[in-house]
Amino acid sequence: MDLAAQIKSQAENLLHNPNLFVVDVTAVMKRKPGKIVVTLDGDQGATIEDCAELSRKLSDVLDANAELADNYLLEVSSPGVDQPLKMHRQYVKNIGRVIKVKLKEENKHEEGTLLRVTNEEIVLGKKSGKGKKAEQLENTILFENIEKAIVTISFK
Repeated sequence: MDLAAQIKSQAENLLHNPNLFVVDVTAVMKRKPGKIVVTLDGDQGATIEDCAELSRKLSDVLDANAELADNYLLEVSSPGVDQPLKMHRQYVKNIGRVIKVKLKEENKHEEGTLLRVTNEEIVLGKKSGKGKKAEQLENTILFENIEKAIVTISFK
């Protein structure tokens, strides 16, 4: 198991709130000090207190790790609005929001309101037409066809 996977497993074991989950861990130890970045999210979001608590607990565990005897920087944060959705739970959390999906097919994008999420696919909704003639169209996309999906922010 590589270092990032090992740290992710340790971080997940330290979470006592079932609504929180570790999205990703990167560990770049080539430079001194090394840098470990843990991305924490939750079904209702992750607060700064959640990040701080995991950071304290994980720091204690990592300090006891002989592989990390050298100095390292630990950063625990929630995913920013520009971060792609990586886990099924993140899709479920964002039902009702507009997402932009880049498909694995060359230069193909889909955008719409995330209506439903199953284990295999997502369903996006998009209005077609205007006024009384507007209709809701649904587009089903398999997870295996998604290269990247990002929640879009509207400032209307």
